[in-house]
Formats: sequence, C-alpha cells, structure tokens
Amino acid sequence: MSRVLDELLELLKLEPIEENLFRGRSQDLGFRNLFGGQVLGQALSAASQTVMPERHVHSLHGYFLRAGDASLPVVYTVDRVRDGGSFTTRRIVAIQKGQPIFTLMASFHVDEPGFSHQASMPDVPGPEGLATDLELLRRQSHLIPERLREKFLCDKPIEIRPVTYADPFHPEKREPVKHVWFRADGTLPDDPQVHRYVLAYASDFNLISTALLPHATSFFQPHMQGASLDHALWFHGDLKVNDWLLYSMDSPWAGNARGLSRGSVFTRDGRLVASVAQEGLLRIVEKGKGGQKRDG
Repeated sequence: MSRVLDELLELLKLEPIEENLFRGRSQDLGFRNLFGGQVLGQALSAASQTVMPERHVHSLHGYFLRAGDASLPVVYTVDRVRDGGSFTTRRIVAIQKGQPIFTLMASFHVDEPGFSHQASMPDVPGPEGLATDLELLRRQSHLIPERLREKFLCDKPIEIRPVTYADPFHPEKREPVKHVWFRADGTLPDDPQVHRYVLAYASDFNLISTALLPHATSFFQPHMQGASLDHALWFHGDLKVNDWLLYSMDSPWAGNARGLSRGSVFTRDGRLVASVAQEGLLRIVEKGKGGQKRDG
C-alpha cells in the first residue's frame, strides 16, 4: 500500500468519541476549502459504523452547507433514524467550529433477489497507455500558482487517467462529457465498506467541472468560483476500488450560476456499480477574485 493511500484509509477510519459521535482528521489538498469528497467518505464511514455489517449502503444524499476548514478536524454526529426489517436509515451531520458544514442521509439494505438490468458501458480506450492527471499537470507545473504547486503536484491516493485531456489552463469549448479511469493507488482491505468509503471520496473529483466544458473555462481561470452544493450516490453492487473503474460523466444543464453533472461508474468488464449526481456553484466573479473548486 502506498503511503498516501494509507493516510487516506486512516483519514476515513475516524475516532469514536462517544456513542454515535466520531471525529475525523482533515486533509489539505491545496483547495481553498475542505475537499468535499473527504467529508462524504468520512460521513459514510461514521454511518456505517452504526449499522450491522450484513447491510450495505445503497444510497446517500448530502448537502454542503458551509465551507470546511482543512486545518481543523471534523466531528460527525449520527442519528439512528430507522432500523427496519431490511432497510436501515442514518442521518449524519458534520460539524466544525460548532456549526454544521455538511448533512447526509444514507440508506442501507440487505442483499435480496430481484429484477436486474443496467446501462451499457461507453466504448472508450482502456487505461493502459494513458497519462495520469498528475503527470499531465506536472507538464504544466509552471502555470500553477506557486502557493498551490506543492499540494497539487504531490502523490495522490487515487490514480486518475483521463481518456481525453481537457487542458484547464487553456480550455476549449467541448461537449459536456468526460471519461476518466481511476483506482486506489495500492491495495485495500477486503472489507467492502472500505471500498464504498473510498469510492464516495473519489466521486467528488472531476464531476462538476464537466459542466464547464461547453463554456471553454475551468476552475483554474481567475474569473471562476465553484463549490459542491449537493451530492447523491447510489451503489449497485460489489466493487473493488483498487481495480480500474471507469467514471463516465456528463452535464445535462447549467444556469443561474449552478450546474448539474451526472456520473456512472463501471468495472473493467462493464458492470455498472455506482451512479452519481451533483449540483455545484459555477459563479463568474470579478477578475482576480476567483477561487478553486474542491474537485479536479
């Protein structure tokens, strides 16, 4: 296991403080605020630790309420809303400085038989031979602000390989569609819950920036300010995040300083294992007063 992946797993493990109360460390990725994927993964971890292991999370819906501080830990409170015959529901609130920064509803379900169908996997090149996003950024390191360079160019726990590179420093108008391969950079424990925490963490990378592609801009542009507003994630089956997964994203709409993006996560053999949706802030600001987004 790589050092950075080991650090991510420690980040998602959480410290139990009291019954239904947990504390998580924070990670500074170089963005202005706390990375939304960290809060997603930690909130899911907190909820899962209060649910019987034979029930697996099948859906979660979260709202980002305030910008988080990457220099401070996050406290998570878990409300055991319901323990039914086959479904379990949890409400989680993430708190910093005495105020909620994020709220999540998560539902867990036992395995049972039923109808089955799925969308087809897009026909795109595999990950072999593709450059990682980190390699691509390092080729343009001189364009990254010096204060952010070290954070942006350090090793990452999630390896991401774009199928087609959208240059964030010289953006061109494109269709709002993006495909990236990703995997954990190392081995993971066999615990299926851990793979779901890591997928929740990784699902916030790249997603909302898909909505900027038709407008020839990116979050590296000084006039753009962005933030995740809400995030929904549905799990459809077993998955291994240390195997290659295809994240296929599109944006059907943007307007009123917001954008909507959707994502489908496929295994190498074409199984649809997760679906994602996110709305984000896409605000045009005065020159020199822009900000980075929490995703890539």
